Amino acid sequence: MTQEKIDRINHLARKKRTEGLTDEEHAEQKDLHKEYIASYRASLRGILDNTVIERPDGTREALKKK
Repeated sequence: MTQEKIDRINHLARKKRTEGLTDEEHAEQKDLHKEYIASYRASLRGILDNTVIERPDGTREALKKK
């Protein structure tokens, strides 16, 4: 997600609180929000995929997906 899109999300959020949004802006905000959430989840998944648990006996174990 680019900084430009994040700035647009913030702009729409501020406008929603002050003036309200048109139907087109509301749809744009919803689409941008979905894209942001997908990006966040992908980033978190990448972090968890590279996380390793080191046991007291020195063995290392990768996290498993439940």
